[in-house]
Amino acid sequence: MSENPPHAHPGDDPDGPSWTRAVQVLQDAAPLTIPEGASAMTIRVEWEPGDPGTPPHRHSGPAFGYVLRGAVRFELEGEAERIVEAGGTFWEPGGDVIHYQDGNALADTRTEFVVTMMCAPGKPMLELVEAEELRQRARLRAPRPAG
Repeated sequence: MSENPPHAHPGDDPDGPSWTRAVQVLQDAAPLTIPEGASAMTIRVEWEPGDPGTPPHRHSGPAFGYVLRGAVRFELEGEAERIVEAGGTFWEPGGDVIHYQDGNALADTRTEFVVTMMCAPGKPMLELVEAEELRQRARLRAPRPAG
């Protein structure tokens, strides 16, 4: 952690008032681009064991998630696939970035997460990406894990 964080958060001072000690910062994302006139939507997603999740898609604005139980296989365009376990967070900037994976990383238990998304006016919350576009942008996807 840097000596001069970009901004202070409740919970940063262990000797502060009780209301500040009750807070634990789980995620601090910057910079953000929120579409003008955006609305926010919070949803809960529950995947059955091994469910691959939503096909490749994008959101019109940023999205912020928290894994309640299980583990999410998470992959954004240009980033390596990773596993986000219960108690972990994820975010994506939205816009043109493709979200390749958000499925259950576990074969034997359900995974559940909550995500808040900023949606541009007149745009769907989620837009699937066609196979042709995936082929055209394949060079932007991070190398796939072996196996």
